Amino acid sequence: MQKKKRKGLLITFEGPDGSGKTTIALKIAEWLQKKIDGRGPTKIFYTREPGGKNNVIAEDIRNILLNKIEYNITPMVETLLFAASRAQHVHDFIEPHLFKNHIVLCDRFIHSSIVYQGIGRNIGINIVKAINQFATNGIEPDITFVLMLKPTIGLKRIMNNTSREQNRLDKEKLALHNLVYQGYKKLIKKYPKKMIPINANQSINDVLKDIKPYIEKLIQQKKYHG
Repeated sequence: MQKKKRKGLLITFEGPDGSGKTTIALKIAEWLQKKIDGRGPTKIFYTREPGGKNNVIAEDIRNILLNKIEYNITPMVETLLFAASRAQHVHDFIEPHLFKNHIVLCDRFIHSSIVYQGIGRNIGINIVKAINQFATNGIEPDITFVLMLKPTIGLKRIMNNTSREQNRLDKEKLALHNLVYQGYKKLIKKYPKKMIPINANQSINDVLKDIKPYIEKLIQQKKYHG
């Protein structure tokens, strides 16, 4: 059976906890919506992981992973749960939109598992990549923006953000967050064309200014300007 041709774009946002990924991803989605509106069938969709937009199964797994602090989840089980949530999310939401020539913005994706579980939990990069390759049906981001921020600054932001409830990973020891930070550095060095480091220790407007030119180039290549 011939595999369907993917037409859309998958843009992902990564970075240590507290780096502002969600805020930036939502603002980029709003900006893109205005930019693309009325130009053909292309639509903009924001989603996030673990879990996913209107996805009950993936969201239930998210609840176990992030909110069940009393659960003693082993590193391998954690890895597999993230992959299971991602598999459902890709099947139900991401993949269908990519086939329809839409643009999907995802707050965290495969690279989070590589740095958190592959490096931080010492499962191994290659093992985590193989698990997620299977879980996502081989789907990879067209571009990934890595909002880089030292863990001490990011965790301080989280503590000062009274509107955000700290989850299980937020409460991990600083050592894990340092491993994650160094893990992102390794991936950026390994994939310089697809993983773009962004200084997250600046104003939101400056972060957006750094990101927008890359996205504009992508959508021009895809002829989303009509």
